[in-house]
Amino acid sequence: MTDSAPRPKNPAAWAGFWIALAGLLLMPIPLFIGLILGGALSVIAAIFTVIGLFKGLARGGVGIAPVVIAAIFIALTWAGISVGGGTIW
Repeated sequence: MTDSAPRPKNPAAWAGFWIALAGLLLMPIPLFIGLILGGALSVIAAIFTVIGLFKGLARGGVGIAPVVIAAIFIALTWAGISVGGGTIW
């Protein structure tokens, strides 16, 4: 009995990816709800993304792709918040 699903190579990077995606999707909710939820999740995702980046670089670049995509999601979330996302209704 072998496990057919391979284990992710960089779990911190994947955690950062999924949390950043959730933050990006929750950021447009009005009345400061999106600001609090999306902003907080993007900060947590940034921490996981940095950890994933260092782990990926230590492994010779394995698992860097989710780090790059998570960084893009985080940048989009912060850009959306800076122009009023999560506050304007």
